[in-house]
Amino acid sequence: MLVIDKPGGITSHDVVNRLRKITGEKSIGHLGTLDPMATGVLPLLLGKFTRLAQYFNSAKKSYTGTIRFGFATDTFDAKGEMVGERVEPRLTLDSVRAAALRFRGDMEQMPPPYSAKKIAGTPAYKLARAGMAVELKPAPVHIDAFEIISLDGVEATFAMSISAGGYVRSVAHELGGDLSCGAHLSSLCRTQAGAFTLAEAHTLPELQALAGNVDALEALCVHPRSLLPEMPAVTADPQTISRFRNGAQANLPEFSSSAQVKVFASQRDLFAIATRVAGTLFQPTAVLG
Repeated sequence: MLVIDKPGGITSHDVVNRLRKITGEKSIGHLGTLDPMATGVLPLLLGKFTRLAQYFNSAKKSYTGTIRFGFATDTFDAKGEMVGERVEPRLTLDSVRAAALRFRGDMEQMPPPYSAKKIAGTPAYKLARAGMAVELKPAPVHIDAFEIISLDGVEATFAMSISAGGYVRSVAHELGGDLSCGAHLSSLCRTQAGAFTLAEAHTLPELQALAGNVDALEALCVHPRSLLPEMPAVTADPQTISRFRNGAQANLPEFSSSAQVKVFASQRDLFAIATRVAGTLFQPTAVLG
């Protein structure tokens, strides 16, 4: 895994394409799309590690950004077209903070019409761009924190921690509706995705300078022992590795705290994810070797 500090103005898929050229690895997938406007933490799985993507689906995300009050947009962010009339909002920091209080805990959230949510197999944004009706359904999300840090004129600075699948854009849009002035997301930076933070992210120019240097690029990857920290790890013997490679079950040391374990063939070689069947008997559910 490589953790990228995505720049603004390009898509997450653009980042993947650049990394393919830099690393020479064709099989690359990102964990959690960032909109073109957004910057910050974008974890990428490379090669055989793309088989682990399913285990990162529940990772929550943290953000900082700004919300502009005065008008809504059709995309819920600054890239969209204005919807309705422009309003001169009369807001105070206290009034914005009070309105933001309802965006905490479990709730139902309506995804933006320009989003990757699928309708009968087609991404909503494709339907919206074609001028077709977009009928999305509310989805459950959990917001751990939503703090309005400051208010400068018509723009508020915020920090948020939200569950996987949640849209910060939707929060900005709904907040503007609650305050009767319209609003949209004007900037966004993802500061954390799961266990990975902006402090450990690498820029594209930094990686480009190492193009072709396999050892140097590998040194920037997240150590496999640090992946999926919620799962305990075990180093298996050759016989167990052989059984898992063939899809057979095998016994591993008992882990009372987890139904899944990371199975290593050596200190660094992550070989598989195994799921408990009963007692110490485990079934490989993702084999990387």
